[in-house]
Amino acid sequence: MIGATATEMAAAVREGRTTARELVQQHLEHIERVDPKYGAFRRVRRAEALAEADAVDERRDQGPLAGVPVAIKDHVEVTGEVRKDGSLATSAAPATADHPLVQRWRAAGAVVVGLTRVPELCIFPTSDDPDGVARSPWNPSYSAGGSSGGAGAAVASGMVPLAHGSDGMGSIRIPAACCGVLGLKPGAGVTPHADGEGWLGLSEHGVLATTVDDVALGLSVMAGREITPRQKTLRIAISSRSPVVFAQPDRETRDGLHRVGRAFALAGHSTFARNPKIPVSLQTLAGAFWTGAVAAELPANLDESKLQPRTRTHVAAGRAALRAGLADQRKRDRWRDQALAFFDDVDLLVMPVLATAPARAEAWSAKPWWPNAQMSTRLAPYPGMWNLAGFPALAVPAGVRADGVPASVQLVGPPGSEGLLLGAAAQLSWARHPEGVTGTVARP
Repeated sequence: MIGATATEMAAAVREGRTTARELVQQHLEHIERVDPKYGAFRRVRRAEALAEADAVDERRDQGPLAGVPVAIKDHVEVTGEVRKDGSLATSAAPATADHPLVQRWRAAGAVVVGLTRVPELCIFPTSDDPDGVARSPWNPSYSAGGSSGGAGAAVASGMVPLAHGSDGMGSIRIPAACCGVLGLKPGAGVTPHADGEGWLGLSEHGVLATTVDDVALGLSVMAGREITPRQKTLRIAISSRSPVVFAQPDRETRDGLHRVGRAFALAGHSTFARNPKIPVSLQTLAGAFWTGAVAAELPANLDESKLQPRTRTHVAAGRAALRAGLADQRKRDRWRDQALAFFDDVDLLVMPVLATAPARAEAWSAKPWWPNAQMSTRLAPYPGMWNLAGFPALAVPAGVRADGVPASVQLVGPPGSEGLLLGAAAQLSWARHPEGVTGTVARP
């Protein structure tokens, strides 16, 4: 069932048309064939996954994710596995318990086939670690994005139908955009955190998949409550305004945004151009939180002497920002209030995810901090403002760029609008049918 959805796979297992072991074995074989090209996984759990699949087959209540092979970002604890966070500096001690979201997916019948590749400490929007580079299945010369880049590559290439990601400044939406899949960052508090994580309240755990139904299914299990797509006639604002003066959208990005705007208009929604009022100081605030969050939440037992030079610089900048009070929660609250006011008479905002094509797939971890920081800002100026606000945002494919990689937009709504975002995405033909008008979800 390679290429089937998580919803279809789980139904087939529950109805006895296949077994969890058969599903997992098929996907492990597919991973073995294609992952050397795309570098999605830091570790594949072959023996462990088959044992977990056998346990699912023996269960009376197999659950809503019965036998579904899933990937977990190498940023949370999986029992018996070493959490590397893309680094040589982290502890080599295996986890003794699952992260709460891993517990929930496993309780629902999912089988963890592997841990996906991330950049060191999940800081940057490309995913290379000491052992490899995560590449976009659309074109392996481009990065799969970051920090959930391995997750994006795994889903786009059919290695798994559903992957976990986390998003502190765009780290789900950026890989989703680079890999031409859906990626949802829920609003604050929707999915669980372990103690001591959250990047000063910026980061949320979410889902990458190829269909709206799969995103809703994975998110519902994570959240511990049903979150379903909701549809109604919407007031939709369209904006390409970048919060960063030197990081403007290119023509291909604007074209993708306009395609989505036209599609929503044809579906009967009220669409209009309107830009959020973005404070001039927001980029400075975002940089302070981006660096400060890393410095404030370094993993336990970290050997800082083994960090990459770019990461050491990032941590030093973050400590300086925290000492100076630049990660100012009052300013963040004011931005959140402004963002809430924008949605007084707007149901949905459509903005780009990336300003340009994805970054090239190369060893960004070997470069100094400044080129990484410049690349990060020029590539993805749009996502971080919604982490600062704590609002849900969903990356949705928006066609194919002239350079042959996906175009993407993000649908943004106020707190509690996850179902509305999913319902809007379901009305777009490329969200419902990846083989439709905007090209095919990448399959190797």
